[in-house]
Amino acid sequence: MAQNTRTVPAGTPTNVTQKHNKGGIGESILRPDGTLKVTGEFAYSSDMWHEDMLWGQTLRSTVAHAEIVSIDISEALAMPGVYSVLTYDDLPAEMKNYGLEIQDTPVLANGRVRHHGEPVALVAADHPETARRAAAKIKIDYRELPLVTDEASALAPDAPLIHEGRDDHHIGHVPHPNIVHRQPIIRGNVEEARKRADVIVEGEYTFGMQDQAFLGPESGLAVPSEDGGVELYVATQWLHSDLQQIAPVLGLPPEKVRMTLSGVGGAFGGREDISMQIHACLLALATNKPVKIVYNRFESFFGHVHRHPAKLYYEHGATKDGKLTHMKCKIVLDGGAYASASPAVVGNASSLSVGPYVLEDVDIEAIALYTNNPPCGAMRGFGAVQACFAYEAQMDKLAAKLGMDPVEFRQLNAMEQGTIMPTGQVVDAPAPVAELLRRVKARPLPPERQWESAGESADVRALPGGLSNTTHGEGVVRGVGYAVGIKNVGFSEGFDDYSTARVRLEVINGEPVAMVHTAMAEVGQGGITVHTQIARTELGVTQVTIHPADTQVGSAGSTSASRQTYMTGGAVKNTCEAVREALLEIGRRKNGSYHPAWATAELLLEGGKVVTDGGEVLADIADILEDEAIDLELEFRHAATEPFDLVTGQGNGHVQYTFAAHRAVVEVDTELGLVKVVELATAQDVGKALNMLSVVGQIQGGTTQGLGVAIMEEIIVDPKTAKVRNPSFTDYLIPTILDTPTIPVDVLELADPKAPYGLRGMGEAPTLSSTPAVIAAIRQATGLEINKTPIRPEALTGTL
Repeated sequence: MAQNTRTVPAGTPTNVTQKHNKGGIGESILRPDGTLKVTGEFAYSSDMWHEDMLWGQTLRSTVAHAEIVSIDISEALAMPGVYSVLTYDDLPAEMKNYGLEIQDTPVLANGRVRHHGEPVALVAADHPETARRAAAKIKIDYRELPLVTDEASALAPDAPLIHEGRDDHHIGHVPHPNIVHRQPIIRGNVEEARKRADVIVEGEYTFGMQDQAFLGPESGLAVPSEDGGVELYVATQWLHSDLQQIAPVLGLPPEKVRMTLSGVGGAFGGREDISMQIHACLLALATNKPVKIVYNRFESFFGHVHRHPAKLYYEHGATKDGKLTHMKCKIVLDGGAYASASPAVVGNASSLSVGPYVLEDVDIEAIALYTNNPPCGAMRGFGAVQACFAYEAQMDKLAAKLGMDPVEFRQLNAMEQGTIMPTGQVVDAPAPVAELLRRVKARPLPPERQWESAGESADVRALPGGLSNTTHGEGVVRGVGYAVGIKNVGFSEGFDDYSTARVRLEVINGEPVAMVHTAMAEVGQGGITVHTQIARTELGVTQVTIHPADTQVGSAGSTSASRQTYMTGGAVKNTCEAVREALLEIGRRKNGSYHPAWATAELLLEGGKVVTDGGEVLADIADILEDEAIDLELEFRHAATEPFDLVTGQGNGHVQYTFAAHRAVVEVDTELGLVKVVELATAQDVGKALNMLSVVGQIQGGTTQGLGVAIMEEIIVDPKTAKVRNPSFTDYLIPTILDTPTIPVDVLELADPKAPYGLRGMGEAPTLSSTPAVIAAIRQATGLEINKTPIRPEALTGTL
């Protein structure tokens, strides 16, 4: 059962435009797409249809690293119903690679495959089963090459190079070509600080490869247009980034590739990279027919990037009174065969590796490797998740070694507003780390061994193992664990991060109506709901229309980095304010001579009317506009950031920080190694909740993803073959409703004065600290030192 509380400390600035329009910011209005989704009526990208449509299919490599000796497509082409078969040699443009930052990913494999499941050939046919069978008839002769699967094999002096002849901008500052990017951060003097430490703890931690596991598989529809271009309807996270990568490999100018967002069934970072977009367009242009591609679940596991698995090596020191002295760490992220977002993930992992703590002496190194494992990139938490797992385990070790309460130890070292980050950046907004920890600790604990008090009516679902009926309480031990994390918001390190919004205000059927048009990808986060609320608040209208997202308006950036409400919400707010001023100027021109308030008073738009700040109505919006329409498109940018220095790591690299804390209560069957998470309480500062219902939903969803990676979620890659062993929801387990505990949510609203309405991006922070909190609780219950996620039964029973 969801629970939440809301706290706004007295005297805290909220930076909110004080308007009283029904359905505006601060209200938990229902999502306009919510009913359609829960009733099954919402149209997702996989539901699209076009007359005379063909079906596309991708043939993928069955080995992880090999030379392509030959490809024979003759049998596939001869099949009835097959319209086209494409390989690398059929690509139409000089540009044949794509990528978010480094264009190292081939559209189709060029003489060599670098990971299991790499696209090699495409088929278009009149039926999906025909396309599948035709792809199976393509004969490929591989000559397998030596594998690179880990740090040792990647950095060996004679290691095979995953990308020979690299010329990207990172190659000049990495010590080995199989390192995508390296970011050190040096501050203070660790060797001198170590001398002040009364206790020192070290740890080596392993974080597994997590999948985004969105329910809607990759899909889209490409339709050739009369001007030789193509229209693409697709589920993605960033329309304009896709466009920048698609147009060059099609050999088309960007204006001839028109993209529209279709229904998205979840993303969590997995749709930030290209999947089927280019392939569908290529087949549509080759056949001059609409082409639809829909991945099945098996192919989806190969069709998008995953969370980076990591090895993390940490050393912390502290004085006997509990003050941290220093931290030294090395973070090794496995980026897989292609760069994707690895450089930015390295920047996040390194700059946030100390956690939300005050530390003046640090020596940090983070790297991402090229290997023959599956490509990894963006996933909710983006580098900060792996680091949080490690530094929070270190905090528990230090507290235990000092004989201190783990929460009090964290509070003693917690950062606050004004703290200087290891990068030299000052935390210039509220940082209520100690308060978040206090709140989760102060919450009453759920009753122990609830199944015993229930007697004959006991529900086995309350026991470890649940409906499998594996235990009746014998050997079950309770554990409680705490964790807190820090996440950045928005794009960092000097990236020109902006969003665009177009707003049109006009009178329709005698009523003022606002139309909001952005390219924001609604992937389930509730952005269109918030845009509606902002327009109502700023323009005083009831009727708001959300235009479908497409590339006919300026970029809204990616739906990632917890940035969309801040950035595109900020763009909608700014544009609405400009529309409001334009409306008032029309009103002054038409009515200014009739009432002095037009010239002297602060004017607001409320309930479809222009009113003074004293509540006096001056005019109806509809009467001011009459047949006129106000239509403006503006960009919004946050405060500028800068790249981290490549030697010292110093720099104001981030826009905003956000914080969340968790307390996990678990019950562990120590004989069978089964874990039941009973409760996962959380507290988070969101700055300003524009829609509390959506905020609580995001926090609970992120918390559940963190729970998953703690005890069940991991893509298993065979170390001998680099092949994925569990590409299905049968073998890749994610939490169901039976695995998800009660998640009480305590929401703080400490405004960031730089942000629109004082808000903080909040979608990722709960994913960080939920994982180490669960692991800490299992450690307390079992007494075991657990340094790996996910934790499996055999690790708890000693039967590995």
